[in-house]
Amino acid sequence: MKKILQVVNLSCLVAGSGIAAQPALTIYNQNFAVVRDTVPLNLKAGVNQASFAGATVYLEPSSVVLRDLRGKEQLRILEQDYRADPVSQEMLLTLNEGKTIQFEVMNQAGGQTKRELLAGKIIRSGPSPIIEVDGKLRFSLPGLPIFPALADDTILKPTLFWVVESERSAKFDAELSYITGGLTWEADYNLVLPEKGDTLDMVGWVTMDNRSGNSFKQARIKLMAGDVNKMQNVGRFRRPGGYGGASGGGGGAPPVAEKTFDEYHLYTLERPTTLLDQETKQVEFVQAAGVKSTALYIYDGAAADPDQSWVWQGPHYEPEYGTQSSKKVWVLREFMNSASNHLGLPLPKGRIRFYRRNTDGQMEFTGENIIKHTPRDELIRLYTGNAFDLVGERKQTSFKVNTPPAAAPTLGPDGRPLPAAPETAPGTIVDPEPWIDESFEIKLRNHKQNPVEIRVVEHLCRWSNWAITEKSAEFKKTDAETIEFRVPLKPDEEQIVTYTVHYSWHPL
Repeated sequence: MKKILQVVNLSCLVAGSGIAAQPALTIYNQNFAVVRDTVPLNLKAGVNQASFAGATVYLEPSSVVLRDLRGKEQLRILEQDYRADPVSQEMLLTLNEGKTIQFEVMNQAGGQTKRELLAGKIIRSGPSPIIEVDGKLRFSLPGLPIFPALADDTILKPTLFWVVESERSAKFDAELSYITGGLTWEADYNLVLPEKGDTLDMVGWVTMDNRSGNSFKQARIKLMAGDVNKMQNVGRFRRPGGYGGASGGGGGAPPVAEKTFDEYHLYTLERPTTLLDQETKQVEFVQAAGVKSTALYIYDGAAADPDQSWVWQGPHYEPEYGTQSSKKVWVLREFMNSASNHLGLPLPKGRIRFYRRNTDGQMEFTGENIIKHTPRDELIRLYTGNAFDLVGERKQTSFKVNTPPAAAPTLGPDGRPLPAAPETAPGTIVDPEPWIDESFEIKLRNHKQNPVEIRVVEHLCRWSNWAITEKSAEFKKTDAETIEFRVPLKPDEEQIVTYTVHYSWHPL
């Protein structure tokens, strides 16, 4: 039984004083987010100073919007400053460069630890500080530095400062919103198949990753899925590597609701969630059982991998072109993302992992891949690996080429001469039109204990016009330069597929 949440009324995110005080996030799966928070303002008529010390390290200052949600007060921002240089040991060393400070040193003597203070002058700060102690230079800190008291303008967190002009006195909670880097999310799916058969169960998770430099307590979180055009924030944001501790989503009611928003899809977490800095948090967003799927076996002997794309750039006169032969038979699994198949939820892009239960009841990993954003009622087809007991072989059995004389080059559709063709022997009668005849033999072997069907994919990429003149089995034309044979094999059976293709410059 699938578990997909119903859409909630999003107006509750801004209605009521209790909810309005909570931070809110809309996280995009492109490594940025929109943050909405509350700034208490107590303004007098005229010019006022205001600040907010809960911003992120990767805030984009030009994206900041400060407004009265009630629409009663018109705020005029005369100036805005953003400082993201919170106090640290490295910063204090820089501020005290050229000054003498004390360093705490712990010395062991007579089995006891004695604390001593050592005076040192900071000659140079930075990653490799230089400290002068007793007239000698040290290329490291001699102990724990003890700094003077902080100045009044020192900040402990990234902070926004404003100069605000107000027409009258007013006290209210303003909404602050801005775009920041350092926040992202992705979807992960676990699909489990039984010991035998192709009906699977799915559990989908959203994984949120916070590297923004700020924690969000009891935040209302929404996740936007789709390819939103976003300019890169060059020079400021560099995403650090590594992950923090994971925190699982809770049970009970379904935790995520989905709705269409503009050209994208919006997923809303049903309850407030705390997302700490350097934390990775997961929440289940879809659960389905009884999803019907199909295993496909594909033999594409000329392709190096399933992601290889074929683009016609012919003509190709070389006999070796396209004659590669791989023995690998790919395993793909496909299923329909439809309500009738116990799904029907727009699935955001993410990693899908496949498992199958063993006879001992344990699950074994059988492959993984990435899906793109997939709307409802679309087919999902994923490569999961290569079949151990299925083998394919292909070879070119014949190749004949006829090209026009060198003195009369053939022109392409753009009016340019085609690539030079091999010269013919003197006295040879040459047809005025170029053509190529090519034949292939494909052998398929099934070492499984059960029958299978292998789909043989062949790419006809030597020329734009072609026709199959001989064939040992029926085929299907899947696009302008691809054909597919469907070959059934019994256990321990070998089948051979042959065909001849005729390429011609003129349409056939």
